Amino acid sequence: MAVEEYLDRTLTIELGRCTEAAAVAASTMIGRGDKEAADQEAVTALRDALNLLPIDGTVVIGEGERDEAPMLYIGEKVGRGGKKVDIALDPLEGTTPTAKGMSNALAVVAMAEGGTLLHSPDVYMQKIAIGPGYPEGIVDLDAPTEDNIAALAKAKGVPTSEITLCVLDRDRHADIVAAARKMDARVAMIGDGDVAGIFHTTDPSTGIDMYLGSGGAPEGVLAAAALRCVGGQMQGRLLFRNDDERGRAAKAGITDLDRKYGLMDLASGDVMFAATGVTGGSMLRGVRWAQNKVHTHTIVMRSKTKTVRYFETASLIPK
Repeated sequence: MAVEEYLDRTLTIELGRCTEAAAVAASTMIGRGDKEAADQEAVTALRDALNLLPIDGTVVIGEGERDEAPMLYIGEKVGRGGKKVDIALDPLEGTTPTAKGMSNALAVVAMAEGGTLLHSPDVYMQKIAIGPGYPEGIVDLDAPTEDNIAALAKAKGVPTSEITLCVLDRDRHADIVAAARKMDARVAMIGDGDVAGIFHTTDPSTGIDMYLGSGGAPEGVLAAAALRCVGGQMQGRLLFRNDDERGRAAKAGITDLDRKYGLMDLASGDVMFAATGVTGGSMLRGVRWAQNKVHTHTIVMRSKTKTVRYFETASLIPK
């Protein structure tokens, strides 16, 4: 094995250590009703961990513009020097679930070769995503919901009643839900965290077949990184509500405001992805404190090798 390849594989594991650090820090705020404090704990821990890595990293998806976020802002440099990489992150995806002690909160980081992750502005994105194992183009962002459900059911070899959509529980998705009900498909509603929602399409054991609807564009890039690692499919289109948001897109170098992005447009190159559960969910167990140890559950993935690794860690609690 070439030295560079070995170092890249090692770096994938080290990325998991970074999400572990963020998840453990955030877990101290589970159920305490303060989502801002929970987020800050995760941000601080993740930044410290990333700065230990042998990378020349640039945050392209982060906590916001520099004047909005003192740490892990877009454009911030992280790492102690080395390979040039783009970093997309959400130190705590699911601040509200963490504050309320609810499920599916994650610490998430994606890393790719410099210039290969979409520098998305902090706006909404219309999204459709499915997991691996289907012919390319089986679903389409511009097709009616009914057609996408029927096409996926046909490809899967099941009736539409056995297709489950994951949808953010928002009024704007009422038409999607109504169309799914018309097709007798199931709908799994989530309150927050559409990275987790899209991420769940990668694992058949979750029962989620398709993600559909609009959510944060930065979260879309993170989710695309995960799908790249397992061969899933995703399309997205940025949604703008005002001139300020269109200005953010221009600042990010985006000129075609109506462009439909494919998976490779959102996350190309050699992508590494890591996520650690903060609160328990369908794919990852949450952080657990027991006696003198803290237990974590993490997934790491890499697009180049299509490897997916789960690992559990039990670390001694410092006195």
